[in-house]
Amino acid sequence: MKLNFRIVIFALAIVFGVVFSMPSLLQTEGGKKVNLGLDLQGGLHMLLGVKTEEATTSRLKSIAASIKFFADKNDILIDELKFNDTAVSFLLLDTDDTKLIKEHLGVIDGLNVVYNAENISMTFTPEEIQKTKEEAISQAIETIRNRLDQFGLTEPVVAKQGEEKILVQLAGIKTAAEEQRARELISRAAKLELMAVDEDRAARVSVMDAAEAAKYNDVILPDAKNEAHKYLVKEIPILDGGMLTDAHVGFDQNNRPVINFTLNAEGAAIFGDFTGKNVGKRLAIVLDGKVYSAPNINERIGGGSGQISGDYTVMQAKDLAIALRSGALLAPVYMMEKRSVGPSLGADSIEASMIALIGGFVLVIIFMVVYYKAAGLIANVALIANLFIILAVMSLFGATLTLPGMAGIVLTVGMAVDANVIISERIRELIYQGKSIHKAIEEGYSNAMRAILDANITTLIAAVVLYAYGTGAIKGFAITISIGILASMLTAILGTHGIYEMLEKKIQKSKNNNFWFGIKG
Repeated sequence: MKLNFRIVIFALAIVFGVVFSMPSLLQTEGGKKVNLGLDLQGGLHMLLGVKTEEATTSRLKSIAASIKFFADKNDILIDELKFNDTAVSFLLLDTDDTKLIKEHLGVIDGLNVVYNAENISMTFTPEEIQKTKEEAISQAIETIRNRLDQFGLTEPVVAKQGEEKILVQLAGIKTAAEEQRARELISRAAKLELMAVDEDRAARVSVMDAAEAAKYNDVILPDAKNEAHKYLVKEIPILDGGMLTDAHVGFDQNNRPVINFTLNAEGAAIFGDFTGKNVGKRLAIVLDGKVYSAPNINERIGGGSGQISGDYTVMQAKDLAIALRSGALLAPVYMMEKRSVGPSLGADSIEASMIALIGGFVLVIIFMVVYYKAAGLIANVALIANLFIILAVMSLFGATLTLPGMAGIVLTVGMAVDANVIISERIRELIYQGKSIHKAIEEGYSNAMRAILDANITTLIAAVVLYAYGTGAIKGFAITISIGILASMLTAILGTHGIYEMLEKKIQKSKNNNFWFGIKG
């Protein structure tokens, strides 16, 4: 027996497979492991709806805020600036400024602007409304995914389902507290707004209703700590969370958690201009329609930073910072369906899958040894190495194993042994034809290679397509199949070839083709 480069590579692959798969097999504290999907370890399955019609209102509100800032910055006199679900309108007191207003509004996509003397109104085109709704869903998916990634969950599934629904699957959610925390993080709008307090009428807020407030272009908002306490603020915000660049947890002088936030250059400029012109007045910091604080403006505040204080725990503050960093939802989401998958169901799935995997594996091993004798044993070595390599690669990349993924491993077992069957049959045919052992092995691998490559490459292409266009469990199936195919190419072709090369002289010397290849007579 002599070593060759094939057997050395095969040995290194086996060592790699065993070493990196052990943390997953033994469930050790250290080392990278394969993560179990929702169907294997239990968790939370949710179907969310998106209130896409509110996305248009949100955009119109932002446009109204930008018009106000632009008018103030350029000393343009406007009045009765207001918005509703479908339109924004205002009065331009000096028509000489129409050109400037047209230039400002002209850069906004999908906006229909009607100029009627001093009256200016604008609405979105039907195409822009539809586009906004679609963007709201895409943005909700991306935002929820970012929040859950920062939350620390392993490979959460967040995918569009139908036209206006979002599927969310969270593996590893086991307690009611974890479920509640995840649900709040997902559904929280995290809409930050800085709004001017209407100082002229603030004293009357307790006797004022929403209709009267609307006459002055104001809204009444509750205090976050005490909803009985109300604030009267200007309906159009000074700026919103779209200008936020960072949010993180800090602590005030009393060691209570606060959220420190930072604005982008545009937000910092607006913030600085407003505070400079409104010294002595109050600025309300509003989050999801509640006033967290309304401090007095003592001087111009530059730098574009601020602070949100409230009565919350460190964990709540962290989750709020995550929600702010990941961005506000353009349109609110709501729960349509919720289903908890218990760990016991996951355990049953694992048990059933393991029975299928082990049962199929044992039957394949027995068949190979009975039919191909020593050649079957060599194929079985490659098969076992193949499983270790699959598990090691998945562990190394922290991949998530789902029930379809386990089905993929079972299928990979069949595909891996199929390559060895083709090779063994080619070798047997050549020995029947009177070829020497050396010629039979070399030509057997050469002849089998095309069929094996064709089958594996076409399956690999199908797996890549499944991964690219599939979601959730389909991706898991595609990943395991892909890793299995690549591993089988290494073990079934390179590895077994190396073993035959190492044993070639021994096989020739024994002249017992029945023992080595199952050839009778």
